[in-house]
Amino acid sequence: MQSRPLRSAAVALLLAAAAASPAFAQKVFRIVVPFGPGAVQDTVARTFSNELAQALGTSVIVENRPGAGGTVGTAAVAKATDNNTLVLAAASHNLAGHLYSKLAYDPIKDFTAVSYIGNSGYVIAAPGNLGVNTLADYVKLLKSKPGQMNYASAGNGSASHLGMAYFLAKAGAEMQHVPMKSTGDAVNEVLAGRVQGAVPAVIGITGFRQDARIKLLAYTGAQRSKFLPDLPTVAEAGVPGYKFDSWFGLLAPSTMPKAEVERLHAAINKVLQDPVVQERLTRLGVEPGTMSAADFEKLLRADYDTAGVLVKASGARIE
Repeated sequence: MQSRPLRSAAVALLLAAAAASPAFAQKVFRIVVPFGPGAVQDTVARTFSNELAQALGTSVIVENRPGAGGTVGTAAVAKATDNNTLVLAAASHNLAGHLYSKLAYDPIKDFTAVSYIGNSGYVIAAPGNLGVNTLADYVKLLKSKPGQMNYASAGNGSASHLGMAYFLAKAGAEMQHVPMKSTGDAVNEVLAGRVQGAVPAVIGITGFRQDARIKLLAYTGAQRSKFLPDLPTVAEAGVPGYKFDSWFGLLAPSTMPKAEVERLHAAINKVLQDPVVQERLTRLGVEPGTMSAADFEKLLRADYDTAGVLVKASGARIE
């Protein structure tokens, strides 16, 4: 039989361990991806979810909640009150605020910036059998058949939708929009030759560089991508003034306590500075980076204004 002093010592040790345990212990954190499996945000989230679970000392689940250009999953996070739910957001987050006439949440007021992850661009892509080798050839073909060709995207209001709509507006061309469930589905439509264009993110297209079924025509960023250095920018290739890229980051509901946001930010940033995680992101075509939560909040607000200009220029609107 154990003596009272030993029992007391054991209890003291248990109490000390409990006091020292992470604030996140006993929680299950969810990273909601508002698009389907294989989408850009989904791939990014899964590059560090295991490491984040280890850093938090609890489970981290990546949950896909696709629909309506990412607004279904995002709306669910905006309304979450459990203080353990985040959304993996990107350019489409702010675009939705200007694109939809009715939105169940405010992209700025209903969210708190937690952690910036990195930046990536997109690619103007066409089927390999379309017979075009340059963006100039592509634009010429589109103009010769206004509205007779189709492009696919990850859905109404997605970045791949707005990226192409903005490109067409700048190029003075017309195409019909075919919304799909994910970027992967849109790329598959191009590979099969069922549509004549798409604007997938670099993260999902670099593996097809040598695939004859698809032609990468131009990069959407302001400067050439270090992942596709031989590919000209859209502006270089004949559509001046065009620029379209995306940040990636984790957002929490605005109701999450500041102390909780700060603890999450510290844990996530530590994981994102891991060379192994950075290498994974880089392989995907994401340029990883870190910034304070306050700086990320400033970026989020500035990008919201930029998104408004882009949506207005594209002429796109969803009722």
